[in-house]
Amino acid sequence: MRIEQHPVLQFDRGEKVTFSYNGQDVEGYTTETIAAALHAAGIRKLGTSPELHRPRGLFCAIGNCSSCFMTVNGEPNVRICVTRVEPGMTVEEQIGKGEIHYD
Repeated sequence: MRIEQHPVLQFDRGEKVTFSYNGQDVEGYTTETIAAALHAAGIRKLGTSPELHRPRGLFCAIGNCSSCFMTVNGEPNVRICVTRVEPGMTVEEQIGKGEIHYD
């Protein structure tokens, strides 16, 4: 769900692009964060808690917590609440602390 019109605020959406989330194509805009694009696509679960594996969603939305850590283009522990959408990027749900894969 996106706010399309607002009585006071004006939105500069930027360019509409597609990126991959867990192998699924998701549309977003270049001026919004990955978390906002996922939320607009109806994806609310961003990960699970480390010990009890309970679902986690967006918490602080300003980059201070670790609730939104995901692997973006192979790089783990990216805070998607402050990282902007880019065309063709690959975003994957991160399990645990994340792992760096060396080629």
